[in-house]
Amino acid sequence: MLDYSYLVLHLPRGTSRDTARRILTEHAEYGDWELDRLRLYPDGRRDIRLRRKIIRVTRTM
Repeated sequence: MLDYSYLVLHLPRGTSRDTARRILTEHAEYGDWELDRLRLYPDGRRDIRLRRKIIRVTRTM
C-alpha cells in the first residue's frame, strides 16, 4: 500500500498561467511532487493539490 503526503497550494486570480506553470515545475523538479488535482474556479483562482510518495524504510534483520 502506498502512502502519500500532500501539499495544497492556493493561487490567487491574478496569477498568470506562465507563473502557475513555473511554480508547479519548481515543486516537481526540486521537491519530487506530482500533480494530484487542479481546480480552476470561474473567477480565475486555482486550488492545486500535489502529492509525493512517502518512502518507508523496513528493517531487513
